[in-house]
Amino acid sequence: MKEFIKQLPKAELHLHIEGSLEPELMFELAKKNSIEIPYKTVEEVKEAYNFTNLQSFLDIYYAGAKVLITKEDFYALTWDYILKCKENNIIHTEIFFDPQTHTQRGISFKTVISGIKEALADAKKEFGISSKIIMCFLRHLSEKEAFETLEQSLDFKEDIIGVGLDSSELGNPPKKFEKVFNKAKEYGYKLVAHAGEEADVSYINEALNLLHIERIDHGVQAIHSETLMQRLKEEQIPLTVCPNSNIELKVFDSYKEHNIKKLLDYGLNITVNSDDPAYFKGYLNQNFFNLIENLPLEKKDIITLVKNSFKASFLSEELKNEYLKRVDKVVKEYE
Repeated sequence: MKEFIKQLPKAELHLHIEGSLEPELMFELAKKNSIEIPYKTVEEVKEAYNFTNLQSFLDIYYAGAKVLITKEDFYALTWDYILKCKENNIIHTEIFFDPQTHTQRGISFKTVISGIKEALADAKKEFGISSKIIMCFLRHLSEKEAFETLEQSLDFKEDIIGVGLDSSELGNPPKKFEKVFNKAKEYGYKLVAHAGEEADVSYINEALNLLHIERIDHGVQAIHSETLMQRLKEEQIPLTVCPNSNIELKVFDSYKEHNIKKLLDYGLNITVNSDDPAYFKGYLNQNFFNLIENLPLEKKDIITLVKNSFKASFLSEELKNEYLKRVDKVVKEYE
């Protein structure tokens, strides 16, 4: 089964590029840019990655992001992730980036997007990996600040497919950002949002009803509402589930308790993703491996999850079909 997973071409739809910053690169960039970080060794950094909840992770995540200063740094960060895509047989990726994490530190929007964009262009050229960029608003900041970021993004609109909402979920419901999402929709952006990771189902309902999102990032709490589950099934609204992340951030106590199989069996449009893989002990294949080792997932479930990743993407129908044929080809080889 592991070999089968490795061979399957996949899409990843929930990946924070800042969350793919490995400790080795963090140290390298800290030294290059003369940035103080509160760790002496790579081992010390890894030891700090024992999170109790989303906030304890975010504190370290933002501290790590401080080492990213130049366009070259953002290129290096993105390129490292692209090499992981190659390793994990990810042939399409839709990555999140958090402009406010950087613009608040005096790094220009242009510096951030240019480095990411150039690495993704090289990924297409060198490995044939296709990609999209999604800009996220930090929900612990104000809607006014989100509006400022939205306006800044317009100069780079041809590089950004959509907007999302991430950071501290509890206490920052989607309705806080209703106006900025409506404006982003007017500008033609695709809309996604983190909802129902730690917070209850009301956050998912608000994201759907007020922000009019097309994809729910996480969404595992949906299981607590029969009405919502029914709606998600009928409308086939994708959920970008991140198993490792859910375990590391204590959304579930163990893999055996994770509800991804239940969501899938219900008929929901579920995908598997790695979220912040440098912090959450593994890239995409590792998430799949952890699932099959702990839950009664069958081969057909794996195929569905992988196919969903392409179907739920923002690719053209033509490219979706081309990629799905590539999945079928591997499936056929393993019959």
